[in-house]
Amino acid sequence: MTASFTNAHEMILMARRNLSQDNWDYICGAAESETTLRRNRLAIDCLAFRPRICRDVSEIDTSTTFLGRKIRIPVLMAPMGSIHNWTPNGAADVDTAAEAFGTINFISTVTEPSLEVIAENSPHPKSFQIYVRGDDQWIKDLARRAVKAGYASITLTVDSAFYGNRERLSPWQVALRNVPARAFQKKITWDTVKMVQDTIGDVPFVIKGIMTAEDAALAVEHEVDCVYISNHGGRQLDHVLGNIDTLPEIVKAVNGKAEVIIDGGFTRAGDMIKAIALGARAVAIGRLQAWALGAGNSDGLVKCLEQLEIEIERTMGLLGVTRLDQLDSSYVTKAMPVRLPHEHSAFPHLPGGRIP
Repeated sequence: MTASFTNAHEMILMARRNLSQDNWDYICGAAESETTLRRNRLAIDCLAFRPRICRDVSEIDTSTTFLGRKIRIPVLMAPMGSIHNWTPNGAADVDTAAEAFGTINFISTVTEPSLEVIAENSPHPKSFQIYVRGDDQWIKDLARRAVKAGYASITLTVDSAFYGNRERLSPWQVALRNVPARAFQKKITWDTVKMVQDTIGDVPFVIKGIMTAEDAALAVEHEVDCVYISNHGGRQLDHVLGNIDTLPEIVKAVNGKAEVIIDGGFTRAGDMIKAIALGARAVAIGRLQAWALGAGNSDGLVKCLEQLEIEIERTMGLLGVTRLDQLDSSYVTKAMPVRLPHEHSAFPHLPGGRIP
């Protein structure tokens, strides 16, 4: 599959042509009224930039670090289950793209191929994300496998005690929520966090699914290395806040004692720069990643990241900064949104404004 798109609008159209309705709905859909999905986008749109002028921006560095590893732009590949249904090599295609471009990808427990095969696919650092599908011994065995395979960090997802009510999905996808092993996720506690940390030793540890300052503070008390703000792209609990609205309070609660990353509705470079200005170390992309893969497999994802890099450099230059660490909250302010939010509302030139 050739990645022949020249911008994100063309990429999304190409993905829609290539993907089945089931896969399209799986990628684009969310829980119940899809209010959380829309709030993720609306919260980003309710922030405006405050650019500074008359600064030398002839040389711009778009790179940052995540858990001590340098990445080319502040964009990570969020973990995605079932990715093997729409790109030929599954999560290995994401891994290949992350290696080629120079970023870090999160590998989901519920994707293919195996964690060992993906670990051997490329030498760059990557994080293994645990969905709990068994008892404590099962968790420890899986974590040890990931450490042995050489993953640079381990991530525990904690927002999925119940499978979200994703009504856009077709009946065969709805059946996924009835997997008996999912019941083990209902038993995750802070004791589970401690158990995983004890199992992986000095390997950096990430908690994914934090949405409040209170839980962020507890994560710091448990000495996690990274707080991953996520509402699962609106696919779990409906009617929560948009993620970027929670970012300032969580950054304050963490108080520099752990890195903070975020996902949820981030599809344009400006979105990502807003998150960095409010204290995130990096932004993870899910749907945008999936559309890129649907448009052109691993080559499509590399091309998407290259376009993001150009957009990030341009946005930084127009804001008057040359490094990401120069950004702070003075560069953003509250503003009125200009369009109704949905999963494609950042791409107004799509036919009809939205692709069903």
